[in-house]
Amino acid sequence: MQLMRIGPVGSEKPVVRVDDQHYIDVSDAFRDFDEEFFAGNGIERLRSIVAQRADEAMPFQGERIGAPIARPHQILCIGLNYSDHAAEAGLTIPSEPILFTKSPNTLVGPNDDVRIPRGSTKLDWEVELGIVIGKRTSYLESAEEAKEAIAGYVLVNDISERAFQMERSGQWSKGKSAETFNPAGPWLITADAVPDVRKLGMRLDVNNTRRQTGSTSTMVFDPYYIVHHLSQFMVLEPGDLINSGTPSGVGMGFTPQVWLQPGDVMQLEIDGLGTQRQAVIAAR
Repeated sequence: MQLMRIGPVGSEKPVVRVDDQHYIDVSDAFRDFDEEFFAGNGIERLRSIVAQRADEAMPFQGERIGAPIARPHQILCIGLNYSDHAAEAGLTIPSEPILFTKSPNTLVGPNDDVRIPRGSTKLDWEVELGIVIGKRTSYLESAEEAKEAIAGYVLVNDISERAFQMERSGQWSKGKSAETFNPAGPWLITADAVPDVRKLGMRLDVNNTRRQTGSTSTMVFDPYYIVHHLSQFMVLEPGDLINSGTPSGVGMGFTPQVWLQPGDVMQLEIDGLGTQRQAVIAAR
């Protein structure tokens, strides 16, 4: 299944995508695709509802697409998780996942504008696979057990301000947590609908120029390892989002380096997870 939220900012309703033209409205059955939904076995309940409403599909009519999950309890991020990205950064492949956090209020829709923060000089892009947690999880015994804790996957653009991240002291979160820095969607695809999450093509263009071409096959740590590993250090809540890293081709990795400017347009996709398009706009 493909879960979406459509409507104005702050008033999105939960729907299930049927195809490019149609969706099934489930807002009468679920308040939102939020912590309560995932914790309450919402995906299985949703399957039954969708099966009963197969003849009730409605046409999309240009509604805004929001992030496919409501604001999560936390957004966790894994750094240097693609071997080619570590190489372009001139850094050693980590021996275990590098963890940093991103403010949950960075979450926006897949086609919403990305706003340059005040004082920014090095705004960058990162196409990533997002992992959504399906149940309260801690101290998992194995990667196989972790697989059962994953609700699904989303396309994410992990926007980064490299000067804030690298030059302003402290942890990487400074360069990751400005408003609009986490476009997600257009849909959450349930884990059962992904044949092999370790074989997904990834692409990102800026102004119609290809910047990133990669695959989840070059991940250092796959989603199951990541979830198992994180569960040893913290409780993962239903609806939490994990950004699992990016392949090579970020602006920081070019010579000379390339930074996003007002008016630039990013377009990105991951196989089976849809496409995004964001315009870059100036600081407030």
